[in-house]
Amino acid sequence: MKLLVVGASYRTAPVATLEQLAVPPADLTRTLDRLIAQPYVAEAVLVSTCNRVEVYAAVSGFHGGLGDICAVLADQAGCQPAALAPHLYVHYDAAAVDHVFRVAAGLDSMVVGEAQILGQLRDAYHSAGGADSAGRLLHELMQQALRVGKRAHAETNIDRAGQSVVTAALDLAAELLDGDLAGRPAMVVGAGAMGSLGVATLSRLGAGPLTVTNRGAARAVRLAESYGASAVPMAELITALAAVDVVVAATAATEPVLTRDVVTRALARRDADRGPLVLLDLAVPRDVEPGVAELPGVEVIDIDRMAAVLADGSAAADAAEVARIVTGEVEAFLSWLRGADVAPTVAALRGRAEDVVSAELRRLGQRRPDLSDDQRAEVARTVHRVVQRLLHQPTVRVRQLAAEPGGDQYAALLRELFDLDVPQTSPVDTVPDVVATDSDGRSSFDAADVPPTGGAR
Repeated sequence: MKLLVVGASYRTAPVATLEQLAVPPADLTRTLDRLIAQPYVAEAVLVSTCNRVEVYAAVSGFHGGLGDICAVLADQAGCQPAALAPHLYVHYDAAAVDHVFRVAAGLDSMVVGEAQILGQLRDAYHSAGGADSAGRLLHELMQQALRVGKRAHAETNIDRAGQSVVTAALDLAAELLDGDLAGRPAMVVGAGAMGSLGVATLSRLGAGPLTVTNRGAARAVRLAESYGASAVPMAELITALAAVDVVVAATAATEPVLTRDVVTRALARRDADRGPLVLLDLAVPRDVEPGVAELPGVEVIDIDRMAAVLADGSAAADAAEVARIVTGEVEAFLSWLRGADVAPTVAALRGRAEDVVSAELRRLGQRRPDLSDDQRAEVARTVHRVVQRLLHQPTVRVRQLAAEPGGDQYAALLRELFDLDVPQTSPVDTVPDVVATDSDGRSSFDAADVPPTGGAR
């Protein structure tokens, strides 16, 4: 099996496309089941956040695996794979490991170094475990990725730049409100992980009074009580909206919560001299209806706007240090992977030796029926020791050599020399020509290489 990453993020796709691709928590298990039901996909982990949707998969072939994953993603987005292809990136084998580790370390985040992605990766891994869609390869990959992410934050100063997306968005909001949120009435719509982070950050910045609303009222009450805020029913959203200057919207709703009608009615109740109403839309799918941004007196900060503003941000020295950590960890993982690839060949060689020994001992018993049980046992132990000693050094050495770049040739040589029958689950051992890396280090592919939904693979 080989590793394959197929995804779209704020770097490659507009919010509208990410909205189409986003997989709600309730649909996650079903989507994972669909992925591993595909002919070329053996394992899958699905990451769906506000600014990325990615599939990490163990596949038996590049082209087949790519087609299978794209078909599932295209179906999720409600379009044909060819229409989705321009927004997707593809990473295969070593490049896939590098990408996953960079994501975990915060190097691929909109805000470089933000730590929230670690929790999102952990949630995705746990969901795959619950759906039984992660096997040995992805278990190892995800465990190591989470460790790499923790190491990056523990051993470098990437946290200095690694503010959360919520913090970065509120910094932009502050610029629109005379540079300070202290004393500004604010509201958080949604009581999930992002909403909780919004309440915590607003509280730290001195915004207030704070209001929390959520479709699940009990959860809103618990979150509000934790920070001295007040909870209001979703039915009172318009009234609450009219009384605040800043709103962080981060629900898991599939339709916009802050519609043009809702915001228009709230603005009608708002004092005209209060300045703009700033809406931070951090949800995918969007919580703020697109037409709201056209209303006078409203400023909408969404993922697209943040990406444009933060593109100029820099944490070059810290990022370079984390990149060095990632490079070393990727090579260590690839060494483990190459060693794991040779294990079936070594096992097959030892199995062949055991078969030969067993056959010869049976012949000895037929030729020398006069041997006692003790004598036969001693002969058997001696022959086994000889075989084990003969095989020990070659098998240890082939494992060492296999861990080095190009080490797969040694396993292939063993299979050829001893005519070993080792099932080959990875017919594609090199990165296909279809994969090309662009200037941002992403891999792309031609839409012509992706079969249409429901088509032959």
